Amino acid sequence: MPLLADKKAVVFGVANDHSIAWAITQALHREGANIALTYVNESIERRVRPLAESLGIEVVLPCDVSKDEDVAATFHALGERWGRVDIVIHAVAFALRDELKGRFLQTSRLGFQIALDVSAYSLVALAQRAEPLMTSGGSLLTLTYFGAEKVLPNYNVMGVAKAALEACVRYLAWDLGPQGIRVNAISAGPIRTLSSAGITGFKAMLHHHAERAPLRRGVTPEEVANTAMYLCSDLGSAVTGEIVHADAGYNIVGM
Repeated sequence: MPLLADKKAVVFGVANDHSIAWAITQALHREGANIALTYVNESIERRVRPLAESLGIEVVLPCDVSKDEDVAATFHALGERWGRVDIVIHAVAFALRDELKGRFLQTSRLGFQIALDVSAYSLVALAQRAEPLMTSGGSLLTLTYFGAEKVLPNYNVMGVAKAALEACVRYLAWDLGPQGIRVNAISAGPIRTLSSAGITGFKAMLHHHAERAPLRRGVTPEEVANTAMYLCSDLGSAVTGEIVHADAGYNIVGM
């Protein structure tokens, strides 16, 4: 039997067919989940709808996670259609492009607020609305990166936002644990995506990672998706509040 037979999953953050969120969506579908996708604007909608059709996904909803009314409307629609939600994938992050180069010292107040709101607080906003629909427990999963733990050139305010996101994972896991709702994050190695294209020197990061990770290579979206399957299914039923590294071991290396 598929690992997620009859589970209801909503994925926030699919941008195109190269995104980690799309790889996770494909894995959820493969294991029998009913899936809903969201999009933030018309440009993303034009990419998401054909992807949804390719898997027979019927529920595609607009949602800007920085707007409480959008988040509320999305979960209201899911409640009306499904009656419950079992899995929430939060694959959303954003920082102004100018904040991802040069010195972190020069981060603007506006840039800081946007990065923290969209990349970290949005997980809290989704959890607030998901909780009443997770009537039989469930799993919230987000994506983070090593830049939350260590300084990486040009990652700047996004590193701070990811550090806040990881703290949110732990606090949400504590609050939602009594309801059987698990909250975890995957810290993936660097992968070429629409988001990573905005980071100055990203190609050098990829090369450095592949040279120094214990497995001497990078990681693929499919490998991250397999880790997501473990955390979202009963295979990970005792795991919550964790930051699980899927990075070919890079995070263990000291020199």
